[in-house]
Formats: sequence, C-alpha cells, structure tokens
Amino acid sequence: MSGEDWTSNYFNYFTEAEEHFQRARGSGTFRFSTLDWALLESWKNSEVPLEAVLRGIDAAFAKRRARKSRVELINSLAYCAQAVMVEARILAGAAPARAARDAGPPFPLEDLRAFLERNAAALRQRGAAFEATAAALERLAAEAETHFADLEQLEQRLTALEEKMIAAARSAQSEEELFQARRALDTELRPYRGKMTAEQLSMLERQYLDRRLLEDAGLPRLSLFYLR
Repeated sequence: MSGEDWTSNYFNYFTEAEEHFQRARGSGTFRFSTLDWALLESWKNSEVPLEAVLRGIDAAFAKRRARKSRVELINSLAYCAQAVMVEARILAGAAPARAARDAGPPFPLEDLRAFLERNAAALRQRGAAFEATAAALERLAAEAETHFADLEQLEQRLTALEEKMIAAARSAQSEEELFQARRALDTELRPYRGKMTAEQLSMLERQYLDRRLLEDAGLPRLSLFYLR
C-alpha cells in the first residue's frame, strides 16, 4: 500500500465510520462512547475492512427498522458488531468495494510538530514515570520534517510510545481504579456480549481498559488520528 493510500485509509476508517453511524441513526450530534471507539479500534487492528463496517452498520439498522420503529434506540456501535463480522466474512479475499482515495498529508507539517510538542509537555506534567516518553516525543518533533514524509512509520513509532505510556500508567493504577474500570466495561458491554466471539471480546476489553486508563489519568492519545 502506498503512503497516500495508507494515509487516506487510516483517517477515513475512523471518521467515515462515525459519520456513517450518525447518518444511519439520523442524529448528527451523536458521538461514539469509549466502548464504541475501542470496538472500532479493535476492528481496525484486526484489519476488518472499512467497507464491512459501513455495510454492517446499514444491515444492523435495517434489521432494527424491520422490527421496531424507534431506530434511535441504537445507542452503540456494539449493536452492529455481529452484522459487521458477517460483512467482513463476505468481503474476505475480495477487493474492497470502495477504492482508496489518493490523498496527501491530512495536516500541515507545523501542526504535526505542535502536536508532538504538546503531548511531550503534557507528559512532563504527569511526572517522572513519563519522562522517557516525553523525551522521545520531543526528538520526533525536532525531526518532524523527516517523519512527515512517512506518516505510516511515524504512527508505528507513536503506537510503541503509547504502549510504553500505558504500561507506566497501569503500574500506578490502584486495585480499586482497575475494579471500577472493569465494572464500567461489564455494564456497557453486557447487552452486546452475545454478538461477539470470545476473541473479539478479549480484544475489545483490552482496548476499552486502555482507553479508560488514559482518560482517567488525564494522559494524551499519541496517535496521529487525534491530531485532527
């Protein structure tokens, strides 16, 4: 995949999925929850095609309309999980129905540099446990022009740094905080467990707990997606 295709596919995956769900639900003000974003990220990491996500959303809403008139009661992307997996199986081995759109970098170089510097400063404020990650982000910011030419590789570096940051935050998490996070996860996920396999649930749980940890600790997301 070319750098242009990667950039287009990566950013479109998140934005198109949320916007498509909003249109299907008929509410432009609806925003994904922590669970929804964790689920979407787990699909992206598992290489579920965006086309399968969009078609799955349509199929889930169509099925709901055939049963009930109050379609607005679909308040989570998790309701569409089973339909998305069906569409993913249908598309397996086939070329995606939506062609990738050629696109240049989705943001200016100076925005990238400012994003890296801002996150480094935020981590320095969180204490010595994040000093090494902050220093790494500052080095990336200083070399931003070089990394701007290969955003896919930069995203891989940022993913590694975010994993390091999460590990440091988790080591400082109390037993009670972890309990409350798992309790919230169970409450949100309970209505949708029957729509997912054990493997999908395991991946979703990890993504959710990581996101919840970062939110509770007031730590930034390092992915380039959050630059937009």
